[in-house]
Amino acid sequence: MNAKHPTTKEKNMLKAIALARRAEGMTRPNPPVGAVIVANGKIIGKGYHHKAGGPHAEVLAIKSAGLDKCKNATIYVTLEPCSTHGRTPPCTDAIIKAGIKRVVIGICDPNPQHAGRGVKILRRAGIEVSINVALEEATELLAPFAKWITTKRPLLSLKLGMTLDGRIADENYKSQWITGKESRQQVQQLRKRADAVMVGSGTTCADDPSLLCTLRKNPSALRVIVDSTGKTPVTAKVLTDGFADKTVIATTKNCSLKKIERYRKLGAEVWVMPAAKGKISIKSLLTRLGKNGVMNVLCEGGGVLAEALVKADVVDEYLIFMAPKLLGGKAVPAFGGVGWHLGKEPELQFTDIKQLGADIFIRAVKGK
Repeated sequence: MNAKHPTTKEKNMLKAIALARRAEGMTRPNPPVGAVIVANGKIIGKGYHHKAGGPHAEVLAIKSAGLDKCKNATIYVTLEPCSTHGRTPPCTDAIIKAGIKRVVIGICDPNPQHAGRGVKILRRAGIEVSINVALEEATELLAPFAKWITTKRPLLSLKLGMTLDGRIADENYKSQWITGKESRQQVQQLRKRADAVMVGSGTTCADDPSLLCTLRKNPSALRVIVDSTGKTPVTAKVLTDGFADKTVIATTKNCSLKKIERYRKLGAEVWVMPAAKGKISIKSLLTRLGKNGVMNVLCEGGGVLAEALVKADVVDEYLIFMAPKLLGGKAVPAFGGVGWHLGKEPELQFTDIKQLGADIFIRAVKGK
């Protein structure tokens, strides 16, 4: 899409995408979807999927417009309309019944069992269908669902707030605050989109974070503490702030049964995971999260967990907030462990770089 000169179709699709983003992190295991209905060049209906089991975006948009006004109108929907009976009837049926004559789709369903089926049904009904409109933006919106539906594992974003010399805490493990308020505000936006926010036990012990999204009154994301031996204190915020039912302690048989029972009594879920060399099997943990419908995981460190994720080759994107500060010495590095030798190091590719206040934000993916 030409960002400076989007077409009318693209402009309307971007409005549908903006609607869908309102419910990111709240629709699992369904994808966030938005829809707008246009007649005579004006938007007459809007809708987005709020939560699994609730009406889909297309149905809400039709209801918003009014059934009598939809005849011969155009509907813009971020994802190919569903064509099978699930918790709700097929959206293809609702579109046909409403008399809509044109359907513009951002991206086709990535589910191999459904891909293209909705398009065929609509075209057989005499409806004009356009696909791949604002495809880049629609693909980005759908990326967590696409990863989950095709691999049964969530998309994993590794977020790191660090100094210019790659340190995430000083030698006393103090990290608040390395980055500025603009970066911290952006992190809240990331938490809002996530189905789960994950940290290691070292971060929980050192910082005692809540991991809650301050932009939501009712937390929806799971808080996942990766803790192989049960180091997380029972006084931690994630266990005592009234939302312990949103906390998962992922551990191994190296955690005492007494500690596991205390976590559970506080309301947390405890997952005893397979271990490798005394550490939690990262891939097993992600598979377990996928089975629970988690599509989008935001990992906020620390360095030991960050290294484990990279070595397990499960990081889909790196989100780095870099402050113009130096710590050096014995300060805590962004990646723990023994590191890598030149020539064998993970290589990344920058996809976005921008300034946030005094900080620099870098988005990177695995290099080709």
